[in-house]
Amino acid sequence: MLFTPAETKVVIVGGGTMGADVAAVCARGGCAVQVVEPTTERRALLPDYFSNTMTELGYENRIHLLSVAGSLEEVDWSDIDLVIECVPERLDIKQELFAKLEKYAKPEAVLASNSTSFPISEIADGLKTAARMIGLHFFMPAHLVPCVEVVYGAKTSPLVGESLTRLMTACGMVPVVVKKDLPGFLANRLQHALSREAFSMVDEGVCSLEDIDKAVRFGFGFRYIAAGPAMQRDHAGLEIHAAGGTKIYPTLNNSPNIAKCVSERVASGKFGMKTGEGFFSWTAETIKAERERYQEALRAGLKIIQKDLPQIK
Repeated sequence: MLFTPAETKVVIVGGGTMGADVAAVCARGGCAVQVVEPTTERRALLPDYFSNTMTELGYENRIHLLSVAGSLEEVDWSDIDLVIECVPERLDIKQELFAKLEKYAKPEAVLASNSTSFPISEIADGLKTAARMIGLHFFMPAHLVPCVEVVYGAKTSPLVGESLTRLMTACGMVPVVVKKDLPGFLANRLQHALSREAFSMVDEGVCSLEDIDKAVRFGFGFRYIAAGPAMQRDHAGLEIHAAGGTKIYPTLNNSPNIAKCVSERVASGKFGMKTGEGFFSWTAETIKAERERYQEALRAGLKIIQKDLPQIK
């Protein structure tokens, strides 16, 4: 099982924002990609979205590699090598889908889930071919954020993981291998560790939400585009980290509960942009402006790290 993009046929199940961007990632690498999207309205939007996205990425010559289907039954499964699930984050939906995929896909096809939190072993529970089941977790927006997590389930074949790692590299992504099937995998565990401490300090009146964001964006987070936490420590000195940790670690938050500044907003239906209020208040105009600013910043960041990314042939 040696995936090369030009010889790999991919099915993406789910044509929402994540699924559409994952499809663009695979197509820019040279894979033939079919997106299964049952919703008529969303399906009608995908051709223009693909055209615009691939042109923006500089791979308009590979738009022809993308196609759309309305159901699993419309796919010719005889030559599909890889399936990537991008359906809503509900365990029952994912398990039902993979039970179907096990029947549709040929025995050697790899079945991957883009789940953000569910252990891959839970999603694969009951599958007869769990050895080909693996996590392939992208970050939004998938076509701009280079990292992808390759997550091994309890029964995942090492060959499956190695093959997907090579394929994602060929598609211009930076794979990180997660060898143990922990909730949240690697990156989300790191994010939640940071968020737990940050929102705990807000609850305790240490600082404001605005100052949390400033400290990360314009402080230590700014340096992460140049080096991750391990490399940063070599720059600064491990003895300095050890000394600081000895003093700081005993005071860090380790509560299993979500911070009040988050849980109270969730209980009140304040989820963020989707409801018009979260930590901040939103209108259609401010949402549009913020999303444009956000994506512009990501594109600028990509230019900075471009020489560190895998090159697409």
